[in-house]
Amino acid sequence: MSEKKMSSSRRQHLKSLLLQIAHGLLEEEADEAEKEKQRYMEENCPDLSLPGRMQELQDLCRKLHQQIDVVDEQRYDMESKVAKSNKEIEDLKIKIQDLKGKFKKPVLKKVRMSADAMLQALLGSKHKVSLDLRANLKQVKKEVKEEEKDAVGDWRKNIEDKAGMDGRKKMFESEA
Repeated sequence: MSEKKMSSSRRQHLKSLLLQIAHGLLEEEADEAEKEKQRYMEENCPDLSLPGRMQELQDLCRKLHQQIDVVDEQRYDMESKVAKSNKEIEDLKIKIQDLKGKFKKPVLKKVRMSADAMLQALLGSKHKVSLDLRANLKQVKKEVKEEEKDAVGDWRKNIEDKAGMDGRKKMFESEA
């Protein structure tokens, strides 16, 4: 056994020492951050002294509004830079993934779907699209061959044609 195992009491003692050191370092960081904040506030925000006259008070308000505008412009610029950087990071991540070429293609299931349902899924529920292919076709009337009146045909057919209102109308038209 070339490796010697550490006893549990020794391990607990070292662990507690590490935690004490880490706790001390965290406190120092918090103190340092607080001091940095105080220093920044003293540099950029002098003590507020309220003047007694109305004109001086209005001048102070104008000055504060100008400073607020400057800070807002800086904040907007920073936000736009951050947004641009985030977009660049996303684009670079996509390029890296494309270069690796190791992304898995998902297995697609076959789904039976009508054309109407597919168009509705693609276009959304706003567009009610019906895929009636026959509606757009050109209407073509069949040509009816006119029978010759002089042709001798079956006498029953002539009587059936003359029966009813259509037949009587034909009789009156042919007599006239």
